[in-house]
Amino acid sequence: MLWKNTYCAGFILLILLFGFANQGWATHISQPIVENLQNQYTAGDTIVVQGWVEYQEKPVPDVLLSFKLLRPDGHVVVDQSYPSNPQGQFEFKFDTQHEAPGTYQLTITSQCLEIHRYACTYKNTTVLIQLTKP
Repeated sequence: MLWKNTYCAGFILLILLFGFANQGWATHISQPIVENLQNQYTAGDTIVVQGWVEYQEKPVPDVLLSFKLLRPDGHVVVDQSYPSNPQGQFEFKFDTQHEAPGTYQLTITSQCLEIHRYACTYKNTTVLIQLTKP
């Protein structure tokens, strides 16, 4: 009977340890937050998407963000990365002068701080942008 109690206690301790270890690896989670989004533009306009990077409910600077813009046919128009500014904000601009009307998809992915890449959860935000004829 004593070995059963020891076995159960050890098993519970093992589950708790793995649970805490798993939480330790998932602590560096940042995500892009889009603000003041305009979803409709006229061909020839410049698309401007602004926002900030949230980490523990606060803006965070120097977080690398990936910006991928897809045309309505699925082809990649833009695939670039740059960090959030010292206030934790970002701005994506794209000139649509030579683009066809349709629904474009912008995906912004948070790559986390450089020192946290090993424990990063890559969260993203996807925005649909409608481009209309002039």
